[in-house]
This record gives sequence, C-alpha cells and structure tokens, in this order.
Amino acid sequence: MGLMTFLRNRAGYILVFAIGFAIVAFLVGDAINVGKPFWAANQKTVGSVDGNDISIDDFGPKVEQNLNQFKQQYGGSANAQMQSMAVDQAWNAELANVLLNKEYDRLGLTVSEDELVDLLVGQNPSPLIKQYFTNPQTGQLDRMQLNSFLKSKEPQAQSQSAMLQTEVKNQTLQQKYSNLIRNSVYVTSLEATDEYTNRNKLANFKYVNLDYTSIPDASVKLTDADYSEYYDQNKARFNNPSETRTFEYVAFSIKPTKADSAAVKAQIEKIAADFKVAANDSLFAAINSDVKVPFTYLSKGKLDPAVDSAVFSLPAGSFYGPALSGNSYKVIKVVSSRFSPDSVKASHILIDPAKVGGEENAVKLADSLKGLVSKGGSFAELAKTYSVDGSKDKGGELGTFARGAMVPEFENAAFDGNTGDLKVVKSQFGVHLIKIEKQIGSSKVAKLAYVEKSLAASSKTQAAAYKAASNFLASAKGNDFAKLAEKDKLKLAVADKITATQGFAPGLDNPRKLIQAAYAADKGDVLPEIYTMADAYVVARLTDVKPKGILPLDAVKKEIQPMVLNVAKAKLLKAKFEGAGKGSLEQIASKVGRSVMPVQNIVFANPIIPGVAQENALVGSVFGSQPGKVSNAVNGERGVYVFTVEGFSSPAPIANMFKQKETMMLTLGQRSLGSAFQALQDNAKIKDNRVKFY
Repeated sequence: MGLMTFLRNRAGYILVFAIGFAIVAFLVGDAINVGKPFWAANQKTVGSVDGNDISIDDFGPKVEQNLNQFKQQYGGSANAQMQSMAVDQAWNAELANVLLNKEYDRLGLTVSEDELVDLLVGQNPSPLIKQYFTNPQTGQLDRMQLNSFLKSKEPQAQSQSAMLQTEVKNQTLQQKYSNLIRNSVYVTSLEATDEYTNRNKLANFKYVNLDYTSIPDASVKLTDADYSEYYDQNKARFNNPSETRTFEYVAFSIKPTKADSAAVKAQIEKIAADFKVAANDSLFAAINSDVKVPFTYLSKGKLDPAVDSAVFSLPAGSFYGPALSGNSYKVIKVVSSRFSPDSVKASHILIDPAKVGGEENAVKLADSLKGLVSKGGSFAELAKTYSVDGSKDKGGELGTFARGAMVPEFENAAFDGNTGDLKVVKSQFGVHLIKIEKQIGSSKVAKLAYVEKSLAASSKTQAAAYKAASNFLASAKGNDFAKLAEKDKLKLAVADKITATQGFAPGLDNPRKLIQAAYAADKGDVLPEIYTMADAYVVARLTDVKPKGILPLDAVKKEIQPMVLNVAKAKLLKAKFEGAGKGSLEQIASKVGRSVMPVQNIVFANPIIPGVAQENALVGSVFGSQPGKVSNAVNGERGVYVFTVEGFSSPAPIANMFKQKETMMLTLGQRSLGSAFQALQDNAKIKDNRVKFY
C-alpha cells in the first residue's frame, strides 16, 4: 500500500502513456504495409521504421502493458480484439517515437532542464502530473505525494519517475509541434464566406428521377470497355492502404448437444442436493463451482441480473436454484444477510513483520499502538513513526472507499465495525491497525455460497466434431473447397479483406492464429490446420490477396460491378429523358411516366434528399444552376435526375467574420495534425512484421 501501492496502481498508466501518448493527436487508420513476407524477416524483428529495427524483446512488454490497461479499463479477460488493439497501440507509438523525434530534431524543438522542472513541480505543472497526482477527494494536486514519488530512493520508484519525466518532455514537445502545425493553417475571408454560405444558403427545387432499379440487371450487357472506363475515372478509390487477404471457411459446431445439456442438468441437480447437507458451505462452493465468487459480503448488482434480484430478496439460510441463466446453471445458498455501510473512511498503520522480527511481534506492536490511541495518543503521529505505508505522511489516511477496493481482511474489518473502532488485522501486506473514521450510507449485503456450472460440450461431442473437421481438411486438399462444403451440407462463410493485425473476422471469435496462417499461405491454399474457436472447429482456404497500393482492374472487377451497371443504366435512362423532348419539367415527367417531386430548404453542406438518399452530384448541380431552367440529366447515386431550381434564400451577411474564421481554423488545425503524421508515414520506410508474432 502507500508508495508501493501507488506505483502498482499507476505503473501501467505511466508505461502505457510512454508507448501511447505521442499518437493521441496523430492516430490514424492502418496505413502500413505488411512489407516483405514475414518468413524472410529477422526472427526477432517486429518491424522497422526508417532503418530503426523494433525488437520483439522491447515491443512485447509494451503490448502486455497496453493489454493490462485495456483489461482494467474494459473489465474481463483479454480477447482477440483487445489483443489487436494493444498491438496496434504499441506499434503506432513506435512509429510516432521515431518519426516525431526526427521532426523535433529537424525543427530544433527542445525542452530545457529549467522548463522540465517547472513542468514537474512548478505552479502550472504538466497535465500528466495533474492526472497522476490529483487527489480524487479534493480535486487538488497532491504535492506531498508528488514530492514523495520524485524523491523516492526505491529502484522501482526511480525507474517510474524517469519514465514519467520522459513522457512529460514528450508531451511538451508534441504540444510545441502541434502548435507549429496549427499556426500554419490560415482561413481567408473568401473561404470563410463560402463555408458560411454552403451551410446557410437554402435551395428550393423540384425534380423528376428514373431509378436504376427500373432496368433489370440481366438486361444490361457489360463490356470490358465499360469496366475500364469506370476504373480509369475512379482509380483513386482503389488505393488499398494495407495488404488484405480473404478466406472462405466452414465451421464444425462444438456447442453442447441436448444430451450434453441433460448431463449438466443432472450434475447440477446432484450438486444442489449435496450442497443442502454440506458441512462447509464455502469449501463446497470453491470445489464445485466453475466460477469463483468470493465468500464475503456482496452488495446488490454484482451478480447476473437474472439472478441478482431473486437472491437478494431471500432470507438467510435460503437456497436459490438450480436455475439456468445465460449459458450456465446456478445454485446459491444465502449464508447471511444484513445492512452494511456503502463506503468507509479509514486510516491505518501498516507494520511489516519482516522489520520487527516476525508476525507475532507485528501483532503485539499493533496491539500496543491500539492501546496508546485508546488512551488518547495521536493516531496520525504514530502512523508517521511506525507505518511502512506511504499514507503515513498523511497520518495514515486512506480516504473513502467502497466494497471491493481493499483486500478482504481489511474490507471486512472496516465494514463490519463501527465508527471510531480500532481493529488489528493481518493481510498479505502485513499487520494493520485500522481506525474507522466514518461509515457512509447503508444497504443490504449478503454472504453467498455460490456454485455455477457452465453448459459445455462433452468430450464425445468435441471428438466427433474434430473428426468431421479432420476428414474435411484431408478431403479439401486438392479438391474444390466450395463444392465439397456443398456436398457435405456445410455452410460456406467468407471473411473478406482481413488485415494482418486484425483482431476480428466475421463469425470467428478467436481468429488470430487463422489470420497468421492466411498470411503465410499462397492464394488458393487450404490452410494447414484445424482452428479452434469458442464453439466450433474451423477449416479454411485462402481465396484472395490484395496488396498495398492501387489495385488492378482484375482485383476489383467483381466489387465494382454494381457501380458499372449503374453507369451503363444511366446512359439508357439519359436517353429516355432526351427522348422526352425539351418541354417543362411537368411535361418531361408525363412523358417518362414519373411524378414531379418538390424539395424545400436544402443546403449544399448537407446534400440529402428526403426519402431518397445522399445525392451529392444532384445537389451540387442545383447550387450551380440558374432558377427557372430545366437541367440536363444528372447521374446520381439512386438514379438519373432532371430538375428545375425554383429559387434560393441567401443568408444574412456574416455577423462576426473573426469567429467564423476561428471556428474553421480549429477544425482545420485538428485535421492538419492527422494529415501531418500521415505524411510522415507515407514518406518513411516502414516494414511491418507483426503478423509473425501476434
């Protein structure tokens, strides 16, 4: 507890900041190619940035720190997506560390020693200092805790202090660089006026449209020239920011069968019968439950919602279940219940048995100190003298805490006692003398003996599924994967455009090993293993590889077919409009068999036609047209349009040009930071071999 507790609690945050902060303002989507085939890379090199190799020995611990931070933040155990997030954050931090530091050196950006001291302990400290050392109770910077941390001689504290100071410097350098980027952005009065007009000028118009769906797809015969024309006009859309791979797969279920479910039900019913006559409730629960719930008082809301309300309405001695909730059976004994404080304010003196000759001596010392306090001695002064915890500098004060914040022995003493009590307890940290300063609130708590049995597939069910997957894998090699799946009446699924570090794939809950294999395979290969998911065994085949860069027409031909079809249909629909002649919009509508549709109060910046779709080309054409004239046909997203502008409503002049510019500059400044970092990446030599390791 104290300084060591502080370090334990914050070590993850500090290290996560050390590998993650520099990319907060610059973080962009995956833009790095997988690079050379991973089997050709150095066995310990995760990647390199402008010749700076990143070793797995350095990279791995940073990923673990990120992962631990995510587990604290989101709760629960790590999963594939969380792992992917941790890897991406560590990687982007490595990019930022190399690329931004090169920029700082090039621009001559530094943080002087005097500036660093001021950022650490001055009147206006770094935001990092405020984040880590603000007292949550007072909302004020705890300078005593800060100074204790910075001056500590403990090796761990010194290491963490050096790391924190490095990050304070990094944050300051980043802020200076960000300010340079932001200050390079300028908005002219003409740009400000255009932006204001685009968001406030209103257009009223009416249109006639012919939908693409009015022409059946089968009636349109596309040629190679159609595809080439569309591809050449939209080539920028086909820039693949990173290599992707597509695989098809079949899954062999290992979900529990009816027989499995019946077996689990019979098992839990026997457990429930034995539970009612068990001599030791807590031991019985610990031995028989798949899920371990602490044998201590719990407040309402800690259990499965379907179970929680029922259990907390039962008196002590009652049994709940067996009951199926979610994917498991629960049987619970309410050992006792009572009302207890919601939170406690307490102080303590922590005695280290190793420093006083053993646990027995530590307890005797705590009892002696308890006697001194009972006779009027100052708890705070005794804490400063005898406690080994960092809280001794504050007289042993621990602040206010709720259930679950302390180790069970400490929590039970604090919540089971009364205000003013002095209690001696032993915990994993040593021997505590606890003073209960105040108890706040009151609500029902219950001590539960909790048994949970999950519904799971039996070994027989799993073996049968694995055998079926093995037979399919053997047959798939050298045969048509899709036809074999159809023959065996298996559903063929597709995971499309999967990146090398992606932590998820459609229908797969644990896809990383499969994705790694896909990146080691050639197009058309059946992947070599059976891959285990939570409820299925999976066999897969790599069907497509899309490299980084502008994709060739052949690689996108199937993907762009709907758009090419619409372009071909647009030519036919335009011809239909041309055949309607040059009359009024109403006359044209009558000839093509459509109605005239009115639209009111459309702005250029929000080109959505009510009840239709977002039609950028149509709205852009409207704002570039003169009122009263029938337009030429315009290709849209949903069809071809002919329109007539009825009029525009111009807004009042800008009331405050300075504020308009300031608002635009703020938005442009934020965009420019991401653009700057992207430009640094685009101009760097980056090799990414993460798929080899994660």
